[in-house]
Amino acid sequence: MQSLTNRADKMAEIYQKNENIAGVLLAGSVSRGWDDSHSDIELHILWKKPPRDRDRLQPIEKVNGEIIDFHPYEEEEWAETYIVDGVKFEISSFLVSTIQEVLQQVVQQANTNYDFQCLAASLKDGKILFEEERTLSALKEEVMAYPAALAENMIIENLELGSRWNNRKALLARKDWLMYYDLMTAVQKRMLGILFGLNGMYVHHPAFKWLKQSTDEMKIVPDQLYERFTSVLTDSPEESISTLEGVVGEVYALVETHYPHLPVTEGRKQAAFTRPVHP
Repeated sequence: MQSLTNRADKMAEIYQKNENIAGVLLAGSVSRGWDDSHSDIELHILWKKPPRDRDRLQPIEKVNGEIIDFHPYEEEEWAETYIVDGVKFEISSFLVSTIQEVLQQVVQQANTNYDFQCLAASLKDGKILFEEERTLSALKEEVMAYPAALAENMIIENLELGSRWNNRKALLARKDWLMYYDLMTAVQKRMLGILFGLNGMYVHHPAFKWLKQSTDEMKIVPDQLYERFTSVLTDSPEESISTLEGVVGEVYALVETHYPHLPVTEGRKQAAFTRPVHP
């Protein structure tokens, strides 16, 4: 059976026959070596000018693919999904100029937008299957050095946990589980935002997919973070609060160590506060 990487290579050979295509990039879990039996093949197609529907359909027809969805241009992207011999392909097409603008936002302006960072992460970690005139290689070079300003912005934007965190014990006492676990996951995502910044890693999925693999790559991280985050969602609610409070405190301590000039003290103080209980 062909590997997913080999299947991606064969599709890239078909796409590159279109002279309007400047590059084909293998992205997602397959490019990072994280793929499993549930994984799709994600390809980013870079175009010199807007593709016609025919340009997008011809490669699918060439391999007798079964189209699952075929979206019009929206949010500066053309997207389609199809299945070939039991394997799903997810195609995201962009103009080269669009990618350049996104990287300008992330690298030069330190914009923390997760969708933008996902593109930067795909370029950094992705495998070039085809390119003209070093188009993709040049874009890769732009994202190799993680911007110091982006790290600080990621930390600052996630230090404040919000008033709902101060009500965590009230939610527990009331057994208000839907809101309680929504809060638990929201705070976990805040901590991950800080840690991605601390470790100079672009966010590769807006919902922090592949969490174990991501935390395994981190050098600055609380001990056994993945296991502790898992226990927040699987242990008793009483234990989950204590576990997450411990993680929050350790993450703030890491920020104080590595970015002592940032306003951590106030964030730590607010995070420690809980809503008072009256008779």
